[in-house]
Amino acid sequence: MDYKKAGVDIEAGYRSVELMKEHVKRTMREEVLGGLGGFSGAFSLAKIREMEEPVLLSGTDGCGTKVKLAFIMDKHDTIGIDAVAMCVNDIACAGGEPLFFLDYIACGKNYPEKIASIVSGVAEGCCQSDAALIGGETAEHPGLMPEDEYDLAGFAVGVVDKKDMITGEELKAGDVLIGMASTGVHSNGFSLVRKVFEMTKESLDTYYEELGTTLGEALIAPTRIYVKALKSIRGAGVRVHACSHITGGGFYENVPRMLKEGTHAVIEKDSYPVLPIFRLLAEKGNIEEKMMYNTYNMGLGMIVAVDPADVEKTMEAIRAAGDTPYVVGRIEAGEKGVTLC
Repeated sequence: MDYKKAGVDIEAGYRSVELMKEHVKRTMREEVLGGLGGFSGAFSLAKIREMEEPVLLSGTDGCGTKVKLAFIMDKHDTIGIDAVAMCVNDIACAGGEPLFFLDYIACGKNYPEKIASIVSGVAEGCCQSDAALIGGETAEHPGLMPEDEYDLAGFAVGVVDKKDMITGEELKAGDVLIGMASTGVHSNGFSLVRKVFEMTKESLDTYYEELGTTLGEALIAPTRIYVKALKSIRGAGVRVHACSHITGGGFYENVPRMLKEGTHAVIEKDSYPVLPIFRLLAEKGNIEEKMMYNTYNMGLGMIVAVDPADVEKTMEAIRAAGDTPYVVGRIEAGEKGVTLC
């Protein structure tokens, strides 16, 4: 008896590392010290000394049950973008710059090419957010999970000068809410998605005219990363008063998180286009509108609050970063919460 016969293939692990190296190289920043394969990832903090009062920010998350789609579609090269996005978007939401990322893949069996494909997506997410992929772990769990399945999670660290943090304390009545378009369902609410649609290859390969693509391609579209858009806003000299990443819990949970006491957000539902995938999901699942807005991003992945005088400048900065902005509402005085009208 040996480790391989017990279900853990060390040689496959070595091959996975070799295959992923080319993807990891794409994410390197000058602060990264050493290469892939050490016991820890090293990142120089020399540049942080230039800040008056540097604050480290962190985020950890996974892709939830969205990985089930990757299994059925046998498509593994974008799910890593989701893992990165869920972490770095939270960091950017606080005004921070993501510095580095680490991934964790638990699998029933290590198939090196599949693992490398997953990591290629992680690397792409890191490139989109200018974060370095400085380490990770691939753990084979024979007997704990099926051989052809895996789970993916990640952890990111970022930094912001304390004076530049987005805390919501500067929020005031009259501020304008600007939303940034999402790419689809992102990485939340898939347990409900899987109840509405049959999770088979035939179902996911079905083409829908209103989607302009197959159901599977619409659902697996990777989470949009908004790091560069928020950096562009900051570079334009705009002070963001508050920011919300629209993830699990949709509008009703996430928008109030950006508010301070005495402020109330009003969002106009017809101020931007709701993506077709959400209309199809609501129709096929007979899901009431409030539940949709309480579960999904409904076409907006990030919302910022800015002074009315900064609206045009903010819109231009978001467009310059390749994102699509919409004026979607306003801040009023009142009880902390959100009204969708």
